[in-house]
Amino acid sequence: MTISQGDTLPEATLIQIGPDGPSPVALAEKTAGRKVVIFAVPGAFTPTCHSAHVPSFIRTKEAFDAKGVDEIICVSVNDPFVMKAWGEATGADAAGLTMLADPESAFTKAIGMDFDAPPAGLLGRSKRYAMLVEDGKVALLNEEENPGLCETSAGEGLLDAMA
Repeated sequence: MTISQGDTLPEATLIQIGPDGPSPVALAEKTAGRKVVIFAVPGAFTPTCHSAHVPSFIRTKEAFDAKGVDEIICVSVNDPFVMKAWGEATGADAAGLTMLADPESAFTKAIGMDFDAPPAGLLGRSKRYAMLVEDGKVALLNEEENPGLCETSAGEGLLDAMA
């Protein structure tokens, strides 16, 4: 079943590269008592994800800050080393975005956002979406119908939905 507005996020542990290497990140702790944006992409360094989706949240970070968003998190079914390198390559790290890996697709599957695109070599990946999470509950969810598009799930699309 796909997660929807009003649902509580499932328990999930993602992975981030910190100063001492890979470390677990409990999503429940990240979202408890906070307003957080989570957006997901089919893959780090893939064309639309790299040139449109991440840049849209870099461009809109200050607008999200002004709306009281505590953190913007990018999730991808990749390993944490790739997510760290991608955060550096896109400027997401410098902009203050948090890059989290879902290497086994456990979170992605738990919220029903997994898909396969064998011709592109993408298996067990995440659909493209953006959500606003308030104290662990989904307040808004913008899912793209086509993983090659980045419109409603872009930073601007989520900001428009928050207005």
